[in-house]
Amino acid sequence: MVWPDCSPIRYEAHYGDRVVLCFTDRPSGVDQVLREAVAARPDNDAIIDGDRRFTYRAFDQAVNQVAAGLRACGVEPGDRIALLLSNCAEFAFVFFGAMRAGAIAVPLNIREQKPELEFTLGNCEAKVIVHDADLEDRLPDIATVPTLQHKFAVGEGAKTSQSLSALFKSGDAAAAVVGEESPAVILYTSGTTGKPKGAVLTQMSLVTSAMHYETCWGLKADDRALMAVPATHVTGLVAIMLAMVRAKGATIILGAFKAAAFLDLAAKERMTYTLMVPAMYHLCLLQTEIAGYDLSTWRVGGYGGSPMPVATIKTLAEKLPNLQLANAYGSTETTSPSTLTPLGEGALKVETVGRPVPCCEIRIMDDDGCEMPVGESGEIWIKGGHVAVGYWANPDATRLNFVSGFWRSGDIGALTTDGYLQIFDRKKDMINRGGFKVYSAEVEDVLAYHPKVGEAAVVGDPDPVLTEKVHAYILPKDRSLTEGDVKAYCAERLSDYKVPDFVTFVDRPLPRNANGKVLKRALKKDSVVAS
Repeated sequence: MVWPDCSPIRYEAHYGDRVVLCFTDRPSGVDQVLREAVAARPDNDAIIDGDRRFTYRAFDQAVNQVAAGLRACGVEPGDRIALLLSNCAEFAFVFFGAMRAGAIAVPLNIREQKPELEFTLGNCEAKVIVHDADLEDRLPDIATVPTLQHKFAVGEGAKTSQSLSALFKSGDAAAAVVGEESPAVILYTSGTTGKPKGAVLTQMSLVTSAMHYETCWGLKADDRALMAVPATHVTGLVAIMLAMVRAKGATIILGAFKAAAFLDLAAKERMTYTLMVPAMYHLCLLQTEIAGYDLSTWRVGGYGGSPMPVATIKTLAEKLPNLQLANAYGSTETTSPSTLTPLGEGALKVETVGRPVPCCEIRIMDDDGCEMPVGESGEIWIKGGHVAVGYWANPDATRLNFVSGFWRSGDIGALTTDGYLQIFDRKKDMINRGGFKVYSAEVEDVLAYHPKVGEAAVVGDPDPVLTEKVHAYILPKDRSLTEGDVKAYCAERLSDYKVPDFVTFVDRPLPRNANGKVLKRALKKDSVVAS
């Protein structure tokens, strides 16, 4: 057995026409995961946010009050609750409160701008939003999202939203009865066609993924995970916060990643586990004071989103001999992990992204939908109890991307003879900027509406720290257009990490093939750049 102490698994029929691998003995939903932790370890640290510390008993009380408050707002099972929050304890209270109320949580990236929020909130028909007070001016007008009935702000200074304290109500909030196939979370992913798609994660997929981290990486009640990635991202939500509740351990919250702040908090709170992108590890190593931090308790360092440079792996091994690095491969649509590297094999399997987790099946398929032999490359198809059921209110995208329970990842890879997965290429036109996904089409769609832009194409430029940066190539209609104009225009409409880092103006039409597709490889060679 490659995964030690793995819970029994079996095939089960779910979602109408899927037969998927599932843990035989599992909680019925996210709220039960929390209730089991409260019952087993009521006095354990659950959430640590600066000077604020919450035991599982106190955490459960806050969750109960939020659930009661949501019901007082008229929230019924299945209603959507949006969370536009930075990393903070309140995110955990509202998320688990929504789960207890039977609502569907919709975490939103705090870097989204008003047009993006208008689309996502309108698409999911959110009834309630809880947001950082200083983001209030980004919220869309009520006329554009008529379903949005209640707004609550975390922090001071909101003008029209109620304080979050108004959501906390006394009284016992019995858990809503929801099935494990019920939608629990909608997470929006950048769309290759320019509009985000809302991946629908169920109670079962969330529970399954939390159990994958617990089982495969041996997470226990004495583990302390530092959440340095956004809680609104599938990694922060599932790999850190939900996995820790399942393990009955503690989640240590870092508001925003800065290498020095991360190292200081990790040492202070005796962190044992985290999962970050390679760029974050690299930035930590650039800190000259790293040797002065006591990181001896750090035993599991997960990473994903891009390859970890061998030099970084070697340096970390020298500076932190107790640390076991382990790769992870997953996505929003697979509720985080599809493969994980077994602990102790990180340095031995650097050319892979690990093995399929217990409830995951991976097939390598050719363009005709036929399975490829072991060792040969093709598109990675993924199936299991952790895979999303589809995209919210988008049946066309669901039909295109989900086949017989398999999610078509768009990634190109191969399985080795000993069952490990290799990745050779990434999703078409996706730029990995410091772990954030930027789809070229989304940025190109915004640029197409600029009155001075004739044509635009967006590619990723290699970057030693962020992996890639965003580079826009533009054939202008008006030569008065400047790089500053382009960046300012995008900044009003896109999250900051999607705004082009570089803008190159070309003096002739963008290169295209016979089918009219822009040849982006030619752009990367600057073959059409104006002198």
